[in-house]
Amino acid sequence: MTPRLPSVLSALDLPLVELQCAALDGELYALDQCFCPIDEFETIHLRARALGVGLDPRVIAEQLSAAWVWGALIAPPRRHQLCVAIGARTRPHPSLNATLREVVISAEEIDTVAGVSVTSRLRTVIDLLRFSEQFGDREISAIATLMADGKLDHAACSDSLSARRNLPKKRIALERLALACASQTQATAS
Repeated sequence: MTPRLPSVLSALDLPLVELQCAALDGELYALDQCFCPIDEFETIHLRARALGVGLDPRVIAEQLSAAWVWGALIAPPRRHQLCVAIGARTRPHPSLNATLREVVISAEEIDTVAGVSVTSRLRTVIDLLRFSEQFGDREISAIATLMADGKLDHAACSDSLSARRNLPKKRIALERLALACASQTQATAS
């Protein structure tokens, strides 16, 4: 019986050149900065493991990175968006192309997927509404997918925003939420 390859391989497992050659030979496919055997289906857990390679356990995937892990985006963002709870004092591995910010976050807003901390679907929606520099089709589609998969509606998202006093960018987030929900309604009516 031949030994099975791990489901996620990185340059920590094998030299990058060998991984790239195996991908060219059709044995592996690229997943973010990692590689997976071709018989592995790309799932939430596989994406989380690929992102989590070399990631400090205190680091949390957020915004577009969390949306990608949750399957709301087809491709990972060019630069991963990560956060840590205030006071965590850590940074991502230098090989990971990422931004890291300190945030106020509660345990209820964090889910663990394949050992990697990811903002919950609701927190991811709220963060995308508040912090997306550009708010276009990609963000609206990701929000719609996250809301559908998380069984979230306009009221749940709006209530979550309204429950937080003195929340920066709350007005912009509520406007964007209305736009995203209107786009979703139009798409289902067509």
